[in-house]
Amino acid sequence: MSDHKTKVSRRQALRAALAGLAAPLANASGAVAAGVPVSAGAAPAALQSDRVPEWVLTTSQGTLRISALSERALRVRFLPTQSPAQVAPPSLALLPNRTAPLMTQAPGTAVTRLELPGIRGEMDHATGALRFLDRHGAVLLGEAAGTRRLTPSQLGEEPVFIAEQGFDSPADERLYGTGCFQDGAMDLRGLPRRLTQVNTQISLPFMLSSRGYGLLWHNNGMAELNTPEQRVALNRVNAESKAEVVDVTTTAGNAQVVRNVTRFEGSFRTDTAGRFAFLLDVGRPMGSRHSVEIDGKSCIEMANPWLPPTVGFVVELPAGEHRVLVQADEHDAPSLQFGAVQARTTWRSPVADAIDYVVIAGPSADEVMAGYREISGATPVMPRWAYGYIHCRERFHSSEEIVDTLREFRRRKLPVDVMVQDWQYWGRHGWNAMRFDEDHYPDPAALVRDVHGLKGRLMLSVWARIARDTELGRSAAAGGHYIDQTDWVDFFNPKSAAFYWNNQRDRLLKLGIDAWWQDATEPENDDLAGRRTAAGRGERVRLAYPWHVTRTVYEGQRQALPDQRVMIMTRSAFPGQQRHASATWSGDIGNDWDTLKRQIPAGLNMSAAGYAYWTVDAGGFFRPGDGQYTDTAYHERLIRWFQYATFLPLQRVHGYMTNTEFWRYGDRVEAVARQYLELRYRLLPYLYSVAHEVHAKGSPIMRPLVFDFPDDPQALDQAHSYLFGRALHVAPVVAPQASTWPVYLPQSAGGWVDFWTGERRAGGRTHDVASPLERIPLHLRAGSILPLGPVLQSTADATGEVLDLYVVPGRDGAFDLYEDGGLDYAYERGALSVVRMTWDDRRGVLRLSSRTGRFAGMRTTQRLRIHRFGDGQPALQSTPLREVVYTGRAIEVQLVQQQRQRAANTSRNTLARAVAEPKS
Repeated sequence: MSDHKTKVSRRQALRAALAGLAAPLANASGAVAAGVPVSAGAAPAALQSDRVPEWVLTTSQGTLRISALSERALRVRFLPTQSPAQVAPPSLALLPNRTAPLMTQAPGTAVTRLELPGIRGEMDHATGALRFLDRHGAVLLGEAAGTRRLTPSQLGEEPVFIAEQGFDSPADERLYGTGCFQDGAMDLRGLPRRLTQVNTQISLPFMLSSRGYGLLWHNNGMAELNTPEQRVALNRVNAESKAEVVDVTTTAGNAQVVRNVTRFEGSFRTDTAGRFAFLLDVGRPMGSRHSVEIDGKSCIEMANPWLPPTVGFVVELPAGEHRVLVQADEHDAPSLQFGAVQARTTWRSPVADAIDYVVIAGPSADEVMAGYREISGATPVMPRWAYGYIHCRERFHSSEEIVDTLREFRRRKLPVDVMVQDWQYWGRHGWNAMRFDEDHYPDPAALVRDVHGLKGRLMLSVWARIARDTELGRSAAAGGHYIDQTDWVDFFNPKSAAFYWNNQRDRLLKLGIDAWWQDATEPENDDLAGRRTAAGRGERVRLAYPWHVTRTVYEGQRQALPDQRVMIMTRSAFPGQQRHASATWSGDIGNDWDTLKRQIPAGLNMSAAGYAYWTVDAGGFFRPGDGQYTDTAYHERLIRWFQYATFLPLQRVHGYMTNTEFWRYGDRVEAVARQYLELRYRLLPYLYSVAHEVHAKGSPIMRPLVFDFPDDPQALDQAHSYLFGRALHVAPVVAPQASTWPVYLPQSAGGWVDFWTGERRAGGRTHDVASPLERIPLHLRAGSILPLGPVLQSTADATGEVLDLYVVPGRDGAFDLYEDGGLDYAYERGALSVVRMTWDDRRGVLRLSSRTGRFAGMRTTQRLRIHRFGDGQPALQSTPLREVVYTGRAIEVQLVQQQRQRAANTSRNTLARAVAEPKS
């Protein structure tokens, strides 16, 4: 009864406020633009214009602010009446100092409309709920009426609010994003997730909908998605535990720990049959093994030395009583929440000052990402060598090891660009002292010169944690640069961030280091919870730490070396961090088939969350120990891992306590690895052009199928295949001993062509595709134009002199071939070139436009070998139909007549032979 009265009173208050605004709304928003809040029942003064950047409504429950961020993006904030924060604090995710566009107010008796060219917001006067429409008037998203909640709470002595907002989600909607999670889910509709930053989990509170919108939940603290409200009481079972010894990495180095698997049991009841959502929390900052069975059926099973502490899943259940078995570590205190899946998506922040979210209208996924890029910032183009092979292991032990290994790559003709020195090179100087141990690295600057002399680059691991007992740590402590009671540098404090970068610059950058591996930037184990930082309590900013670390390094290097591109690899991320040239990876994962399978939706959901650069430890970080070098079962997994990595934004391997070089696994592994290394380097003209599209438009490299096939429901449900750029469909093999693999090819005019065989296949169907161990299922979409370069051993050898262009007939198509200097930031000032290529399928004509732009060192001519692909011949074995010299001027190349002439010549030759040969 009291809840009903509360809802009624809120509705009455809203109506009263809107009644007071009704008359002046058509012309009165100038006071709002000037920052004057509008009170219920008090009409603002008449104003000159009804076009404003912000609309404000104040009721007895709080103040609603709707701001225009761009022509397709609106920001919604609801602040409690007692909140002093009427002005939004600086945003990390959103670009500062942007000029807000003006939106048009269109008041009505039932609805108030706020209109921009690409999006329209509507306030329902009866319910107070907002909804958002695209430029065509189609509804994209609506708040669920009555779900806007700000609940007073406490963070220690500090008053805060629990912010919660529900959104309607119809049954045909698919939702993607929120970052890199290990639960294996692709479609997040109804799925519970707790967004924390931990090893193997990257939390980005951004979602992309198949309905054509993006939503940023704008809060720096922990976020929760679709948290179920009911709990299952779990009881520890006094049964014999299963002990196991595992090798792990810790903030103090490698270690062995004993873990015991323990049983927890419980029961619950469902009154109806249907889909039910569950959230398991192991009760500690990190987990290692957990599984859930309901009525004897496995629902989730995960094991790894490091696991996120929470995992969500959805299962179908009948009505009635259900038994639960949870298996976890003996030190865990698991809890299990559940509830029926609803036609609603609910975001919640337990530590907040306001409800704060941003809606970006498409309706296409690419338009959503372009809108996100506009308000959140562009992703820089990485240095050209970053798109080659990156070789990691845990770890190299000396300068000599690094240089000898690089020489062996060169001797064996295995392409590589980047050698990575992982942690502990600091040796006797202590943890992350930003010094090399001279006993093993006598001259680090000479090491870098030697790597450069072999046409390689050096990436170095540098942590955000500095041991207090080091010389550098003592200086950090004396300057007050640590987060309370930790060894993590307080990057929220500008002085501490400057201290950190000044030392990284003076101790390491000066050696010539090319790239940075900023490890453990979560910080590890969600360590901000319960801490104090320069930005306040850690709970307020616990997702944002990696943003501050990468900004420190990116901006620092750009100032120190303004013409050298920054490349950062880091283990965690936050919205807006993409503008810091920081790639991510999925952390310290295992090597088994199930882990490999889970990485595909994990990476695709990074792309859907607006973060283009992501990769994996190919082969798994935790590997099978010394037996891996002779274990043929592991060799099969390693090959499949590496095939997948070839079609990621960054191609790399890594491995715990492992010498990861391919030749150590025998001739077959080395041979297949060579095949995919060479293919990666041949793909560089294509991949580099796609990378420029990331920068210029915000479109990702790994493309979930919702980007290109939003009207194909079966494509929307594919969790283990994707497009690499717009041309290549990739379907990694994720099971042992596969000779064929089921591949759903989306509905697409003209169909698809098998890259390896040239066989043409129809879209809208699942095909059994031949997939022997050396072959990953790979298809080219009809209408594609795929530029391939020559096999290289290093990107330093790339000249661009000769390109093979593979045209796939069946529909019209286009591709923009992009080039620049590859190493500097001149492209930001327009020093780049683009050649627009278009394929006219009816005429059989490939047209190359005049080259636009130029840059220092650009080739003025290129030899182009043009292939018509899809006539039953493997791509890499096809013979060019035409060869032309492109000088930068527009040309047209006719392919159909050439093909017909060749067919006619073949027919005449066959007839001549038949006439000449005597009959038997």
